[in-house]
Amino acid sequence: MGKPIIHMENIEKHFGNIIALAGVSFDVVPGECHCLLGDNGAGKSTFIKTMSGVHKPTKGSITLDGKPMNFDSPRDAMEAGIATVFQDLAMIPLMSVTRNFFMGREPTKGSGPFKRLDINTANEICVNSMREMGINLRGPDQAVGTLSGGERQTVAIARAVHFGAKVLILDEPTSALGVRQTSNVLATIDRVRKQGVGVVFITHNVRHSLAVGDRFTVLNRGKTLGTAARGEITAEELQDLMAGGQELASLEGSLGGTV
Repeated sequence: MGKPIIHMENIEKHFGNIIALAGVSFDVVPGECHCLLGDNGAGKSTFIKTMSGVHKPTKGSITLDGKPMNFDSPRDAMEAGIATVFQDLAMIPLMSVTRNFFMGREPTKGSGPFKRLDINTANEICVNSMREMGINLRGPDQAVGTLSGGERQTVAIARAVHFGAKVLILDEPTSALGVRQTSNVLATIDRVRKQGVGVVFITHNVRHSLAVGDRFTVLNRGKTLGTAARGEITAEELQDLMAGGQELASLEGSLGGTV
């Protein structure tokens, strides 16, 4: 393994008397997909919001490329190269793919009072970026609302990579998708990883994580239950580590394996 892009050491996050994270350590190296698994309430959302600058950790340290970081806002994290694609994609359905791709960061031409949008350059960048992710658009002026859920996820991922993401955090990107769309998103994750970007894949789906993951860390009630590399753990073992895994196994046994 190479040197981590981001390293989080003994992160704690308290909300009053509630301890959401209790000493979580996690890192990501360039070109890897590190999966963070856990059931609902395990602390996944709090953890990624701490990594992406939404929350400040109560205790613990965050280093980026070996330098201590103290993010005051998500913008600080983005400028440092940490991009997050949340479940509720920040997109406007009636606007074109190109306008959603740039979201206020469109290329311009001219200067002073003659400064204006360079739509041809914007369209070209958008189409090429989407093609690199395996999506061939009908046209850059296509409304983003006409894309499938998986294609919209790909727009958000391509946008983050284009604007210099070193670490890409994906919050349950496959949770609301069908089989084919899920396959497309997992293929996109693989393409991003091969470009040297470190991917943090947040999920509760063991099969999806095993399809693209290099390492797997399990959260349970704000604590890590360990980290394993690909080949060191089976799907059944991962499921058992997650909250509810042992209960499901017992239920399957009591019902004769029909669950």
